[in-house]
Amino acid sequence: MKIEADSPEEYISKLPEDRAEVMTQLRDIIKQNLPEGFEERMSYNMIGFVVPHTIYPEGYHVTPKLPLPFISIASQKNFVALYHSGVYASPEMHQWFVGEYPKYVKTKLDMGKSCIRFKNMKTIPFELIGELASKMTVKEWIDIYEKALKNK
Repeated sequence: MKIEADSPEEYISKLPEDRAEVMTQLRDIIKQNLPEGFEERMSYNMIGFVVPHTIYPEGYHVTPKLPLPFISIASQKNFVALYHSGVYASPEMHQWFVGEYPKYVKTKLDMGKSCIRFKNMKTIPFELIGELASKMTVKEWIDIYEKALKNK
């Protein structure tokens, strides 16, 4: 489901009420817990939290004119998705998240490389998502990102 929007508020306003409520909660918990330096903006037609060019002028290596992405949230056709680059790039963070998830949700974790899919809107572990958002600073993310680029 692709939603054309110029701002996070516009994105959420285009969603059905139940999805808008969940996306608002996700957005709020991330904003409350994300370390200083990340900025919220629309990124790849999703609500994104990025490292701005003022902090990391090189931008995203795939498209340097874009800021370095970190977390995105989106309402997809059959689920709400949280894309977290740190979970993908940091084995320690991935292991932590996979280990913590069952403490909050009784159903099996539905996860790709960086995508965490929530099909049941009533079981989204907002507290865990807040903790996940708080676990990596801008500097830590840049360091992991640059190390991964050098290893390619």
